[in-house]
Amino acid sequence: MAAPTDISLQISASIADILNENHQPQHLQSLKTFTAELREKEFRDAVEEEVFSSLLKVLTRLCEELQAANSDGEDLQSFTLQLQLTAECFRAQRNSCVQSTRNQTLLRELGFIDVSLKLLSLLRPLNVESTDAIFEPLRCGIQFLGNLAVGNQMCKDDIWQLSFPDLLLQLLSVEDEKTVNYTSMVLHTCLDETKVEDLSNPQNIQLALRVMELCNTQPDLDWTVLIATQHFLRSSVLVESMYSGMSHHERVTLLELLFAQLREEDSEECGVPPSVARFLASSFQQGCGAVLTLATGSASSDEQVLQEALTVISLLDVLCEMTSDNKQFMFLQDHPDLVVTTVELLQQVHAIGKASKNIFSAAQNFSSFGPDADLSSHSPVISFKAHLIRLIGNLCHGNANNQDKVRELEGIPLILDNCNIDSNNPFISQWAIFAIRNLLEHNTQNQELVAALERSGTADYSALRELGFLVEERDGRLLLKPVRKDS
Repeated sequence: MAAPTDISLQISASIADILNENHQPQHLQSLKTFTAELREKEFRDAVEEEVFSSLLKVLTRLCEELQAANSDGEDLQSFTLQLQLTAECFRAQRNSCVQSTRNQTLLRELGFIDVSLKLLSLLRPLNVESTDAIFEPLRCGIQFLGNLAVGNQMCKDDIWQLSFPDLLLQLLSVEDEKTVNYTSMVLHTCLDETKVEDLSNPQNIQLALRVMELCNTQPDLDWTVLIATQHFLRSSVLVESMYSGMSHHERVTLLELLFAQLREEDSEECGVPPSVARFLASSFQQGCGAVLTLATGSASSDEQVLQEALTVISLLDVLCEMTSDNKQFMFLQDHPDLVVTTVELLQQVHAIGKASKNIFSAAQNFSSFGPDADLSSHSPVISFKAHLIRLIGNLCHGNANNQDKVRELEGIPLILDNCNIDSNNPFISQWAIFAIRNLLEHNTQNQELVAALERSGTADYSALRELGFLVEERDGRLLLKPVRKDS
C-alpha cells in the first residue's frame, strides 16, 4: 500500500490536470479517488494545504462555468459533467472535515465557505431535465457545510453570516426532501442563543416560520423538529414573533410540539421559559371565546372559526400539562385572572350545552368510541369541558386565592354538576372529583358551602358515590373520602 504522502502527490497532480485541461470523464474519476482516500483518517491528516488549494481552484472554476452556463446555455453533456464534478468536489470537502479540526480550519481559511455557498445559490434555481443532476451537488454541498460546522464555532459563525437568512430559506424551500433535511441539519448545528434571537427580527422571521411549516407538512424530518424543540421553544421572543405571524393551523403544530416536549419524562427541565408559559396563558384568555361560536350551526362550517377554536383547544391542553404537578410552571396559578377566565368559560359552555342540543351538551353515546367508530365525525371540542375542569383543579391545588375565586364565581356547584359520565367529555367526572378535592383542601369556607348544598339538596352526590367517593361531615367540616367496598 502506498504511503499517504505518495497518494497525496499523485492526487495533487491529477487535480492540477483538471485545472489545465477541458473537463473530461477521467477528471471525475480522479476526484472520486480523492474522495475515497479521504475516508481514511491517516490520509485526511496528511493531505497538504497545496492539494486543498488546487481543489478550491477547481471549485471556483466550476462556479464560474455554471454561472456562465446558466446565462448562456451549454450542451447538456458538458453541463451534466460540470454538475458531477461539483458534486464530487463537495464530497471530497465533506469527507475531509470528518473528525478533523485541522482540515475544518484549513478549508475555512482558504475560502471554501464563500465559494461553496455561491455554488449552492447558483444550483438552487437551475432547471434541467434530470433533477437528480441538480439535487446531488446540492445535497453534497450542504453536507459539507454540516461537517465543516460540527464542533467548530468559527465555521458556524462564517456559514451563518454568509447564508442567513436568504440562502437558508431558499434551500429549505427546495422541492427535495434530502436537501431540506440536510439544510435543517446545518441550521440546527449553527444555531445558538444569539442566532435564535436573530430569527425573531421581523425581516428574518420567515425562516423560522418555514421551519415550523415543515414541522407541520413533513413531520418525519427529524432535524426540523429538533430545531423547533431545542432552539425555538426556548426563546420567548421568537415564540411570540412566530405566533403572531402564523396561521391557526401552524399555531396548532407549534403547540403540539410543545405539548410533546412537556410530556417527556424530564419535563421539569424541558427548557421552556416562564415568559413563554405566560404568553400562552394570555393567548388562551384572549382567544377562548372562539370555542363558544362553534355551538351555532353557521359557525361550525366557518373554517376560520374552526381553526381558531382548534388553537384555543390546543392552548388549553398545553396549560393543563404545564400546571399538572410541574413545579416549573406553578407560577401560572398567579397569572392574572387565568382561573377567572377558565371558570367563566366553563359556565358559558355548560349553559350553552343545557340550553339546547349542541356540541356542548352531555351525551351517553359511548358506541361512538368503539373500534368501528367514524372519528372524523367527532367534534373538535370533545373533552374541552373536562379539560377546563382539569385546569381549574390544577390552578386551585394548594392555592387559597384561586380556591376562593372559584367559590365567589359560583364555580363549585358548576363543577359538582359535572360529576356525571359524559361521552363527549371522557373522564370529566374524575377531573371534577379531582377539582373538588383541591377546592376543599384546607378551605373551610368551601367545605361549608358544599355542606350547605348537600343539606339543601342542591347538589346530587349519587355520581360521587358511584365513582367510589362520598362527602362526609366530621366536626363541622366536610371531607371527600373513598367509599368502603362493603358499605
